[in-house]
Amino acid sequence: MSMATLVSFWGLSLIFVIIPGADWAYTISASLRGRHIPAVSGLILGYLVMTTIVALGVGSLVAEHTTVMMLLTFAGALYLIWLGLNMLRQSVEPLVSQEDTRLDSGLSAAAKGALVSGLNPKAFLFFLAFLPAFTVAEAVWSLPVQLFTLGMIYTLSCLVIYMLLGYGAHRVLSTRPEATLIVSRLSGGVMLLLGLFLLYRQLSGD
Repeated sequence: MSMATLVSFWGLSLIFVIIPGADWAYTISASLRGRHIPAVSGLILGYLVMTTIVALGVGSLVAEHTTVMMLLTFAGALYLIWLGLNMLRQSVEPLVSQEDTRLDSGLSAAAKGALVSGLNPKAFLFFLAFLPAFTVAEAVWSLPVQLFTLGMIYTLSCLVIYMLLGYGAHRVLSTRPEATLIVSRLSGGVMLLLGLFLLYRQLSGD
């Protein structure tokens, strides 16, 4: 693979990274409690697993089985709806509290992040459709290595963008209770709407 191919892929994939979606909403919501680092780590873990699955060829097998993809879509949609409803029910006090020192809070944020990215069928299909288009059949690198490299470029872009997003949101919102509550409601609403949209697309057969 040439450097030009890798740079082209990075530039195009970056567009997908910076478009707000479930990842952005979850990163911002976690940053309100100072949990953006474990949350983003979880998101990245989900994409690492997804990259490995696609590179090994398992992703294509999963995509060919409509029942598996349907279950993946339903699971991802229901999880986003659950997260969104939880955020919409929260009050401002726990959002700005700095007293949450539970040992499992970081692990919980990371686990939720891994599920947000790992259960995202749109991201999974993006990996299946977008990565192979940048592979080269006659390249020195094998196809799995090429796919894994491209997936890692996307994943590292996510890491940088989401860390900056989480850090910025935490610095700006941690001392502004009213703005924190508004952003929390918006983030919850985004996840809820995305989940409902996925369910609608699946049930309508679009």
